[in-house]
Amino acid sequence: MRNLKLAPRAVPTKPVVLAVHSSAGSGGQWAALRNELGDAFDLLTPDLLGQGHAPAWTGPRGDIVPADVERVARMATNAGGRVHLVGHSYGGFVALRVALEHASLVASVAVYEPVALRVLFDYNARHQPAVEVAELARTMARDVGIDADSRAASRFVNYWSGSDQWARLTPDQRSAIAARMPVVLSHFVSLTRDETSRADFAKLPMPVLYLTGGSTRASTRRIAEIVTPSMPHVESVRMEGMGHLGPITHATVVAKRLARFLREQAAAPFEQRKAA
Repeated sequence: MRNLKLAPRAVPTKPVVLAVHSSAGSGGQWAALRNELGDAFDLLTPDLLGQGHAPAWTGPRGDIVPADVERVARMATNAGGRVHLVGHSYGGFVALRVALEHASLVASVAVYEPVALRVLFDYNARHQPAVEVAELARTMARDVGIDADSRAASRFVNYWSGSDQWARLTPDQRSAIAARMPVVLSHFVSLTRDETSRADFAKLPMPVLYLTGGSTRASTRRIAEIVTPSMPHVESVRMEGMGHLGPITHATVVAKRLARFLREQAAAPFEQRKAA
């Protein structure tokens, strides 16, 4: 990563939360969290490259994860103090990468099913949890390659929602998601090439809240089983009745759990609790 050169702002008067959205989404997915936190926190919800109002991604597909990590890390640097990171799915992995590479900028991390795909494949690429994700990526790449972005989008949505959710979307929603399939494919490619290992997660010095859905996919369940035992200061919570899209389908419930963690961290910083 290049050196971060933005000058920091003045020290913030309230805790800063930087929430990173999932693939094919935008910072707007954190509206429920904003409502829960109210005026007690400064909530930043950036759009990642190629999504929302962010610049388009025009680089190699394998390079988008480092680019998004740098984008979020620059925001954390500019916040003027240590931030609390929140992330969902792809955004959850980006948040963890920022925490690993820039620990001095991060007070805590809360993630919902980060998609650490390289860890999943390295653990056992032949087991069903890894096979099903690899098959999804392969078929999506084929569809995007022949400009069948809507078909790629239907595969993507139905896999992660665990149902025929694509058929329930409006035409405008389908069109918006289909338009993001090239950048979503870049996410898959870059995640599978990422070099972050299970051992790296043992280096996280800050508290981590790791949420998983009780009705999620085998792939994200296995990722949690692989990475959470190595995290030294992790609280693992199973959110019953939710799938991988819990922060969207059960936005208020997830936001309440995230807000509880964030208030705890802001009220008693981790360093103070360790010293007590």
